[in-house]
Parts: sequence; structure tokens; C-alpha cells
Amino acid sequence: MVNVLIVEDSRVSREAFERILSNTPDYMLIASIENAANAEIACMCNKVDLILMDICTADDESGLEAAAKIKKNYPEVKIIIMTSMPEHSFIRKAKDSGCDSFWYKEQGDISLVDICGRTMKGEFVWPDSSPTIMIGLARSDEFTERELDVIRALIAGNRYEEIAETLCVSQNTVKYHVKNILQKTGFRSTIQLVAEVVEKRLILPKY
Repeated sequence: MVNVLIVEDSRVSREAFERILSNTPDYMLIASIENAANAEIACMCNKVDLILMDICTADDESGLEAAAKIKKNYPEVKIIIMTSMPEHSFIRKAKDSGCDSFWYKEQGDISLVDICGRTMKGEFVWPDSSPTIMIGLARSDEFTERELDVIRALIAGNRYEEIAETLCVSQNTVKYHVKNILQKTGFRSTIQLVAEVVEKRLILPKY
């Protein structure tokens, strides 16, 4: 029997995953929580074999950070990181966090049951690429990771000098990246850019 922990802040998604697991032999739901900060505590209190971990959870807690801590202290626990957001850096970050597999909740051709089964058999299941959306005139996979860092900082409301300090670059370098981003997207201002990125949930400031 595979003991499963679900970490998902969306009640609708959480209940859907619970139903799927309850109808699947060999899986036992140990707990279903909405905050990744409590995932390690659940591992301390229960024998957990598999975690279905959303990247963005309640109270802005990062599933990626929680996954890294759990893998360090409970390396035998399998973790499938999940998201519906198309930011392409998530795949690399999930691998860096030690996750076993990566699942787009609303994309792709693999079911939750399939990815759980394959992961528990020792397979590492990863998408070849992230889903793409349009941000202005640009596809989401056209942004470099540094450009995504700049966009993330702009969403957080940081000024150019603050972005430069955070990224350890000059303000001119920040301005260069912003200019390139605006050229790619066709937007005239960073306000338009930020509004579009937030509306389409390409990235969140913390992640």
C-alpha cells in the first residue's frame, strides 16, 4: 500500500485528487493539506511514501522549498511536484529541489494515476518542455531566466536600483533587460507587462 500526502491549496483540485486516489487500489490517503510548510510535519507524524506537492500553496508557501527540505531529511519519500503555471524555470527548480517527477495539472497526456504509478516504480517522469502562453507578442518560453528574474522583481514592485542590487548587476543592465522584454512583447511600459504577466499567471514574485 502506498501512503500518499496531498499538498494543494485549491479545494476543488484537492478534492479531485482525493477522489481519484480513493478509487485507485494500492493507494492510501494519509493527509490532505493546503500549506507546504506543514508537509514535513506530516512526514514526521506518518509513514509517507508519496507526496503530491503543488508549487504554490496557501500562505505563499513554496512547494519547491518544502520538497527540498523533505528530500534532505526523508530521501526515500517520492515527490511529484505539480503546477498549472507555465513558467519554464519551474522544471529546473524542481529538479534542483530533488523532486522525482513533474506534472502539469491541466496540460499534457499523462494522468495522475499514471504518473504516480511510474514514479513509485522508480521512474523519473518529466515534461520535455513547459506549456507556452502569449505575453503580448512573445511566447512565454522566449524569455530567458534572467529576464524572468527581472519580470518577477517588477511584479514585486521593485525599482530598478533595487532590482540591480538583488541580481548583483548594474542599473544599466537591468534597463537593458527591460528594453529587450518590452521589444519582445510589444508593450510600451512595464505597467502593461506586469498586468499581462499577473493576469495570465506566468510567474509569481516569490517563486
